[in-house]
Amino acid sequence: MNLTGQHHVAIICSDYPRSKAFYTELLGFEVIEESYREARNSYKLDLRLPDGTRIELFSMPGAPPRPSFPEALGLRHLAFATPDVAGVKAELESKDLAVEDIRIDPLTGKRFTFFADPDGLPLELYEV
Repeated sequence: MNLTGQHHVAIICSDYPRSKAFYTELLGFEVIEESYREARNSYKLDLRLPDGTRIELFSMPGAPPRPSFPEALGLRHLAFATPDVAGVKAELESKDLAVEDIRIDPLTGKRFTFFADPDGLPLELYEV
C-alpha cells in the first residue's frame, strides 16, 4: 500500500461566514480556493496550514448537529501541532476564545490543550 500522508480533513459548518472568519482570520489558515456549488446551495473553502495539511470547510444547509458530549464514535477531534502551546493558548485567549487549561499527556510527557470551533468541534493544540 502506497499511502504518502494525510491530504485533508473535511469540516461541515452551520454558519459559513462565521466559520470562514474563524479558520482564516482567527487561526490564520491560508485560503487555497473558495467555490459555491449552486446545485447543493453550498460553499466549499479549501484551506492550507503551514505544514501543507489541508482543511476543506463546507456549508451544508440542514446538516444535523454533531454529537460531541457524550463523545460519539468516529472522528474525535482535530489536533494542531505547535512548539509553544502556552503561547498559542494566550494568543487565542487574547482574541476572546475559551481555551482549556494546559495538561500533560501521561504517555508522551507533551503539553496539550483544547478549544472549539464555532460549531463546537473540539480542536487541540499539541506540543511538538
